[in-house]
Amino acid sequence: MSSLCPFAKAGTAAGGVCPMKSDKKQPDKNVSGAATCPVTGKNHIAENKESNTDPAGEESAEDPRVVPAKCPFGYDSNTFKLGPLSCMVCQALLHDASKCTPCMHKFCKACISRFKDCPLCGADVEGIEPDAELQALVDRFINGHARIKRSLAGGDNEAADGKSKVIYEDVSMERGAFLVQQAMRAFRAQNIESAKSRLSMCAEDIREELKSSEDNLDLCSQLGAVLGMLGDCCRTLGDAPSAITYYEESAEFLLKLPTKDLELVHTLSVSLNKVGDLRYYDGDLQSARSYYARSLDVRRNSVKEHSAVASQVIDLATSLAKVADVDRNLGNEEAAVEGFEEAIQCLEKLKLDSEQAGLEQRRRSVLDFLQKQLDDK
Repeated sequence: MSSLCPFAKAGTAAGGVCPMKSDKKQPDKNVSGAATCPVTGKNHIAENKESNTDPAGEESAEDPRVVPAKCPFGYDSNTFKLGPLSCMVCQALLHDASKCTPCMHKFCKACISRFKDCPLCGADVEGIEPDAELQALVDRFINGHARIKRSLAGGDNEAADGKSKVIYEDVSMERGAFLVQQAMRAFRAQNIESAKSRLSMCAEDIREELKSSEDNLDLCSQLGAVLGMLGDCCRTLGDAPSAITYYEESAEFLLKLPTKDLELVHTLSVSLNKVGDLRYYDGDLQSARSYYARSLDVRRNSVKEHSAVASQVIDLATSLAKVADVDRNLGNEEAAVEGFEEAIQCLEKLKLDSEQAGLEQRRRSVLDFLQKQLDDK
């Protein structure tokens, strides 16, 4: 999982409008209390008037043959301002908030535990103490943000408790997008437990919404994406059984979606491959081949409809290589050679221009691997 998660619809980039934000109106500056942040006490509306541009809009001029990687909710990881509830190490909201003694600076427990000196002042860290009061404030911030955004979406003039609503202008996004953003920040900084916690909250929210709207494809897409991220967290933590469960459930939801969406096709095939990888490393080659073959089928069908999309062709070659590698380990050398040769043919036919240097590097890397496999037969 990267700071830009790879689970957005390809249509988001093509249309230049975030699907989760396109029908939202900008908050009314005249709403009582709207201009004051309850955390910083500052007026963020004027400060951030130009900072709420939909980041998806910048992608419209990209090469249509390349499927861009975006957050499933249409946001990148640069729209949240650090504040007193943020950890200065992972740059996400505090998780398991702790203070180091004697300087009393506050960080996530997992973050500060990696240091012998305080990252802020350089003082020796003699001990780490939990800060339950601060963590409770962070939790209330998240819950308050969710409640406020729901009331805005429903057009109510007051929050659920009857008080005037407050708009967190520097966190102006839906709860799901906000939690995913925080998770990506934490994951990038190797605070995996924090990332897993935020993603679990997000998945729980989406499941709750699906109870009343089981056929909502957008929700299925979002849940499939988040479950895949949870699988990445568990895999990083060494919890292979949980990772497999999340990847399989991710694939289950993504299979409900139209196969014409290239980004979702990519996500589905990656989830299946990740299960195959874990089965492979566990020594279960037959099960690994089954998952690799399912991913291969998904990618074959995608290339039939989108043969001009270079990234899809490279994905297909990668899947062919995975299946062939397992065939070789199972003793089926003839099938393995056929798979490697088909993958090489796919890549040799693929012509990329100078503006696709990243894809060309990836194509060459896969091609070198395949040719080495044939040389070793």
